[in-house]
Amino acid sequence: MPRYSANLSFLYPELPFSERFAAARRDGFAAVEYVSPYDLPPETVAGLLRENGLEQVLFNLPTGDWGAGERGIACLPDRVAEFEASVETAIRYATALGCSRVHCMAGLAPGDADPAELEATFVANLRHAAPRLAAAGVQLLIEPINTRDIPGYFLPTVAMAERILDTVAEDNLFIQYDIYHAQVMQGALVPTYARLRHCIAHIQIADHPGRNEPGSGEINYRFVLQELDRLGYDGWVGCEYKPSSGAGAELGWMREMG
Repeated sequence: MPRYSANLSFLYPELPFSERFAAARRDGFAAVEYVSPYDLPPETVAGLLRENGLEQVLFNLPTGDWGAGERGIACLPDRVAEFEASVETAIRYATALGCSRVHCMAGLAPGDADPAELEATFVANLRHAAPRLAAAGVQLLIEPINTRDIPGYFLPTVAMAERILDTVAEDNLFIQYDIYHAQVMQGALVPTYARLRHCIAHIQIADHPGRNEPGSGEINYRFVLQELDRLGYDGWVGCEYKPSSGAGAELGWMREMG
């Protein structure tokens, strides 16, 4: 079965962020990911990883003002300079944390914006970021995110992500495939992975509805995870779900699925 990474932005919600590293290690995780490390100095986060014997597998580029509802800035024409600065910040953290993947959130499309201008900005920003990150040994990922959970998100479908990859035409740009988001927007979970596995660099999981742990909803995760094995996926699978109890990580599903 795949290797699982604990998403500390979702798991152990009862604990302060800095205490979630040790909780993940106690539960047997060998790797972690999360939305953002930027509230702590990179040396502090590196220390938490080292103390708990954890690998950092993923985090996001700075996403703008998360508390105010921003979900990335990469598609926004008036934020290009800020985006370019955010790439340098992400490289500094990735280097300190030994992290080889970062996710670029596209952002919310302003209601009065020209979609073509937003896409042109997104493409140009990705063309800027991909080689900068490649030089630092870091993969750049984009993730289709459903517009029910994040209304107005600029990159809502796998089909659009494919088009963006083709347009950007950079070797260091990949898809982050979140099975929960894909189920909301399209279904066809395994065939989509099989068709695009050459450009998928990271996978995340949660069940639907509710975005709780696998086995709590309609997705046949036993089948999905077996198919990932059969198709040769050897990367990390991020546990990006809300524990149904509101605490801990709800790992019974993992034991039941082998």
